[in-house]
Amino acid sequence: MKHSKDNPIHRSRARVLLGAVASTLILALACGSFATAARADGDPASDVLATQSLFLPQDARIPLAQQGQLASLLGATARSGYPLRVAIIASPADLGSVTELWRQPRTYALFLGQELSLVHRGPLLVVMPAGYGVSSGGTPDPAAASAIAGLRSPGGGAALGTAALTSIERLATASGHSVPIPAATATATAGGATDPIPLVAFAIGAVLIAVAWTASLRARPPRVGRRKASST
Repeated sequence: MKHSKDNPIHRSRARVLLGAVASTLILALACGSFATAARADGDPASDVLATQSLFLPQDARIPLAQQGQLASLLGATARSGYPLRVAIIASPADLGSVTELWRQPRTYALFLGQELSLVHRGPLLVVMPAGYGVSSGGTPDPAAASAIAGLRSPGGGAALGTAALTSIERLATASGHSVPIPAATATATAGGATDPIPLVAFAIGAVLIAVAWTASLRARPPRVGRRKASST
C-alpha cells in the first residue's frame, strides 16, 4: 500500500485535523470573549473593582473625555493616600443578579463593600441616576455620606459622569486629600469600558478559517483543475 503525501486518505485526514484544530481554537477564543458577559450573572461591579478603581459599564454612555477625567482623578486620589473605588450604575442590568437594589444606591454601596471586603476595605462610592451611596469596608461611612449629602441626583449620560467627578472630589477633600478634577482628555482608561477581546477573537478566528480552507484546497485542488490536467 502506498503511504505518500499524495495518498487521498492522508489528504482527507489532514483536512479533518485542520478543521478540528481551527474549530477548537475558535471555540476557546469565543469562550474567552464571553467571559465579561458571563460576569453579569453575579455582581459585575465587584468583579471589576476587585482589581480596578472604577466600574464604568458601557450603557452609562459617558463621553470619552469624562472617562479619561474619572480615570485620572481616581489615580490622583490613590496616589495622595485615598484609595477610593467607584461604581457607576446606569441601569438595572449593571447590577447583575441583584437588580432589586436598583434605585437604592446606599444599600447597594453596603452590599458591594461587603463583596469587596476581602480585597478592598477602603472607601467605596456608588453613583446611580437616583443618587449616591458610600461605605467603607462594607460598613456605613457617616463622614463620607455627609460630604456628598448636598449633591443632587445626577440622572444619566454626561450628567452621571459629572456627578461622579464632583462626588469623588468632595470625598477626597473631606478626607484631607484635596485633589482637583483634571482637564478633560479624549482617552478612556476606565474599567468596564469596551472590551477588545471579542474583536480580536473574531479576527483570529477568521484567519484560522482562511488558513484551514487554503490548506484544504492545496491538499485537494478544484475539480476543474483536475479535468484540465487530465485532458492534457
